[in-house]
Amino acid sequence: MTNNPFQMSRWQLAHGRSLELGTRGVLMAIINVTPDSFSDGGRFVDPAAAVAAGLRSVEQGAEILDIGGESTRPDAEPVTAEEEQARILPVIAGLARETRAIISVDTYRAETARLAVEAGAHIVNDVHGLQREPAIADVAAATGAGLCIMHTGRDRQKLDDVVDDQIHFLDRSLQIASEAGIARERIVLDPGFGFAKDTNENLELMARFAELHRFGLPILVGTSRKRFIGAVTGRDAPARDIGTAATTALLRAAGAAIFRVHDVAINRDALVMADAMLAAKNS
Repeated sequence: MTNNPFQMSRWQLAHGRSLELGTRGVLMAIINVTPDSFSDGGRFVDPAAAVAAGLRSVEQGAEILDIGGESTRPDAEPVTAEEEQARILPVIAGLARETRAIISVDTYRAETARLAVEAGAHIVNDVHGLQREPAIADVAAATGAGLCIMHTGRDRQKLDDVVDDQIHFLDRSLQIASEAGIARERIVLDPGFGFAKDTNENLELMARFAELHRFGLPILVGTSRKRFIGAVTGRDAPARDIGTAATTALLRAAGAAIFRVHDVAINRDALVMADAMLAAKNS
């Protein structure tokens, strides 16, 4: 890996797949198979509807489909592992049959991750950064899955400086991954915009984003429709896609590699423009 975020690297994934990162931005579509997600809860609880939404997202430009069965909003009701699995596994299996797009499972549970990869998922996306169920790292190692390790400030004492806190948390996550035998070529980091971070912290994290390249790993960002965008724009969640697209362009220019979004089409255009600007700058 390299500290130059625009240099090509290849993210190694499960089932013999890989994904080129660095030279262009990549879109990850959010497919929430939940009744209570903060901006699109209930839209895709039917597996057929979720599969159809995933296929539409691929047509619009998504290369990764991120399937989640438990809402991560702060006041969401927790679900059992069995309920989470019942929601997502039919969707993952259906998408694996219908598309060559990369499939990601959004879970912190080791057994859910194992079953999801078995059903066809290529990536494990853990919003607790391997620190809630560390056994999920063993699953990623055993299955060869790509791994997205996210920073969170929830349920712990944060450091005062936003970047120092990123380093403190993610260093521990990377230690867990290393102890499980996961190669760095399988790891992407996520700074966790919106996860126990107020508006000023999120904006500072954007402004200082380049400091996160110290890890020498590709970075995924998930700003889509987050509360801090609403605080800045005055928009409710369903109307925050233009604000989201602005963060996509800004963070691509700062070196982010993957963009987890609700509205693929508008963010595709923002990403294409950002990549065109970067190409002109480097020509």
